[in-house]
Amino acid sequence: MRKIPFAIGEYYHIYNRGTDKRIIFSEEADVDRFLQSIEEFNTPDPIGSIYEHSFLKTKTKNKTNKASPQSSLGSPTPKEGRLVNFVAYCVNPNHYHFILQPVLNKGVEKFMQRLGTGYTNYFNTKYERTGALFQGRFKSVHIDSNEYLLHVSAYVNLNDRVHQLGSPTSKLVKSRSSWREYMEKGDKAWCEKEAVLGQFRNTKEYKIFAENSLRGTLERRLSEKEQKELFLE
Repeated sequence: MRKIPFAIGEYYHIYNRGTDKRIIFSEEADVDRFLQSIEEFNTPDPIGSIYEHSFLKTKTKNKTNKASPQSSLGSPTPKEGRLVNFVAYCVNPNHYHFILQPVLNKGVEKFMQRLGTGYTNYFNTKYERTGALFQGRFKSVHIDSNEYLLHVSAYVNLNDRVHQLGSPTSKLVKSRSSWREYMEKGDKAWCEKEAVLGQFRNTKEYKIFAENSLRGTLERRLSEKEQKELFLE
């Protein structure tokens, strides 16, 4: 049993990483498949397997229609047909972060179970491996204040900067987050951004807030690291 139940309408920081900190996105097609799974599994109705949209078709699509490496999720699922609302998300080489809001009872549990199982099956089939891909059950933290929501949104949206991604594998997932959606207006707005952006006069104001928030997070991390090293001397 989870210590914190998921309540409809509340916000939660959801995250997990690969078992033994392993890479879970080895190439761009893996990221595309994960994002496709996020979109298609977010429905109360069972959809079965999405194996027909396998990495082979994804590769073919990428060759014939060279998508931008910053491409995001597709058309949003209608609100009445969702298990959860996404407020923000990011994908990194060995882990991911979401901010979710349950729409239906057990919505988070159902969605995350489908996503974890579906992507693990895809990954294991593709790379001819067996066993768990993720490090146990997904982790969750209740976002219990507005201030916390704003700062977590900055942390998730700019998470590639948190980890200073620069390796070849990292470049595959860089900018695969909702940051671009927050900064640019488009017809395929996928996240429910109003809970965050509605508190700012414009996107520029939020950008300044988010970057300052991230700077504070990185400074605190550096200070904590320096303190640990000092105590070990």
